[in-house]
Amino acid sequence: MSENIKCDHKILFGKRLKKLRQEKGISQESLALTAGLDRTYVSGCERGVRNIGLENIYKLAIALGVSPERFFKDENCQENDT
Repeated sequence: MSENIKCDHKILFGKRLKKLRQEKGISQESLALTAGLDRTYVSGCERGVRNIGLENIYKLAIALGVSPERFFKDENCQENDT
């Protein structure tokens, strides 16, 4: 089985989302408001419990002022990936 199949890509995405948000120094509530999403949805995405859709990925990227590819850059399955 390939390593990527074993990965939980929702968790990896969530870790990157949280890291980017924290680097910008903004709260989940502020990010959600700017992106037009609910704060609990953003929280779920960061925790990897939401299977986020493409439109919402773009909304979050725009709200953070980053390219959507930043959520996937250097994707791997290492435990220490943040």
